[in-house]
Amino acid sequence: MLRNVLTMILAGGKGTRLEPLTRDRAKPAVPFGGLYRIIDFTLSNCLNSGLRRVLVLTQFKSRSLDRHIRQGWNFLTHDLGEGIEVLPPQQRIDEHWYKGTADSIYQNIYSIEKEDPEHLLILAGDHIYKMDYSEMIAAHASGLADLTVGCIPVPLGECHQFGIVQTDATGRVLGFEEKPRTTAAMPGERHHALGSMGIYIFNTGMLFDRLCEDAADAKSSHDFGNDIIPAMVRNGYNVQSYRFRDRNGKPHPYWRDVGTLDAYYQANLDLVAVEPVLNLYDDTWPIRTLHLQNPPPKFVHMGEGPPGYTQRGEAHDSIVSAGSIISGGQVRRSILSPRVRVNSYAVVEESILFEGVDVGRYCRIRRAIIDKDVRLPPYTVLGYDSDFDRRRGFTVTDGGIVVVAKAETPEVFLAPNPLPY
Repeated sequence: MLRNVLTMILAGGKGTRLEPLTRDRAKPAVPFGGLYRIIDFTLSNCLNSGLRRVLVLTQFKSRSLDRHIRQGWNFLTHDLGEGIEVLPPQQRIDEHWYKGTADSIYQNIYSIEKEDPEHLLILAGDHIYKMDYSEMIAAHASGLADLTVGCIPVPLGECHQFGIVQTDATGRVLGFEEKPRTTAAMPGERHHALGSMGIYIFNTGMLFDRLCEDAADAKSSHDFGNDIIPAMVRNGYNVQSYRFRDRNGKPHPYWRDVGTLDAYYQANLDLVAVEPVLNLYDDTWPIRTLHLQNPPPKFVHMGEGPPGYTQRGEAHDSIVSAGSIISGGQVRRSILSPRVRVNSYAVVEESILFEGVDVGRYCRIRRAIIDKDVRLPPYTVLGYDSDFDRRRGFTVTDGGIVVVAKAETPEVFLAPNPLPY
């Protein structure tokens, strides 16, 4: 059955709520957990589910995403009908970029027809979770469905962020509303509604017909949640819901949309807990990524420094990636990507440091996200005074997280006094 399935991963969104992390990269290419990119979770789910024909639809700022997939996901054999291929907008049908999620599939009908799949699995490339798609595909086939929608319970207060699904007792979808301001609770639930995960399985021929109809509708936004799915429900198609079955192996299902800086920060910091809610150490469901040739992490120096300072290279409750050097500094509850250096007498707490960040001597960094290759001069202070951080031009989130973009000049980091905290 899986050989008749083609997987399409939508990875072309702008990700504006994650700026400045998405100024130079697509949202699915944003680093996560020190070693990974966000899209690695969706791609790993595909491989672990036995799905080996994947098309990744890109659009905005896709260079780093293209490079990551080309270098880290090039091990499948095209001679056996396998492969992960990046498809940028080709303007084969008209001169517009993708106008919506449905339009992105419509504009690639030619590429899909070349693969000749019976079913089309459509996924988002910007969510963190573990799921066996083959079980959902089997349920779609056994239910003789035209469309199956992956669903998860969401708090009523968050319904405006999701497509909300109403079903009967058998799971057939009776109503679908995209991001309503309010909605009724699920049967038997007081505080949750059934939300769409943005995971769809369509019968290919039927979908092509619906996409062509939608393309001819000048009033359509050409979106699955706004247009295609509600129309199918209204017109009596067999639309089924499929409740999320987690492969994370934890008491509570794990699915995260890291679409805001605060959500992204929290999902990362969850990983440093003694019992993290996302299990990255499960050999039965590995998360793959690009592994560069870096040396092991290194911790050096132990001794007394100036009065009030200890020169000790150490990290506690943290993830430290290959190539990183803790050279006389201290790291607590933080995530260090490859080739990070923390120099003597510096302290990094509850922070996420991207690849190549260099933390100078005597720095004090707290509750920060620092982008790739940023060099922090000695005595830099971040995360202790939100107003001070904003005056220097940094992004500060509603949750108080200070975010440093790539290519910041050294001058913006200077504090009015050498050690103000």
